[in-house]
Amino acid sequence: MATPKNYGPTRLVVGAHYGMKDFLVQRVTAIILAVYTLVLAIGILVMPAFTYENWRALFTFTVFMLPVGQILAMLAFLALAWHAWIGVRDIWMDYVRPVGTRLFLQVLTVLWLVASIVYFAQILWRL
Repeated sequence: MATPKNYGPTRLVVGAHYGMKDFLVQRVTAIILAVYTLVLAIGILVMPAFTYENWRALFTFTVFMLPVGQILAMLAFLALAWHAWIGVRDIWMDYVRPVGTRLFLQVLTVLWLVASIVYFAQILWRL
């Protein structure tokens, strides 16, 4: 009986196939965060005075009664959470060998990220 060839285009690839999707998500979320940071920095630089009202206006401006500032801030924070999840999950998968410990750390990470998103949304939408 011949053994199967485990290299080249005929090799059997197993696993979760996270590679390319996560690579792209990391790059896209990084671009979203970079653009949002630039917009926020420009908003701060053109701000007439650094007061609470002006700071609040950066996050609560509207266009045609649509809360664009809050929507953009929420999208940026969701991009940050997704970016963090992929990075931290990869750290747990690469460096924590015991499966139970790795799963526990991943669950804690997800809970922390979800709690952070909920907390951020509560603060942002109360402005």
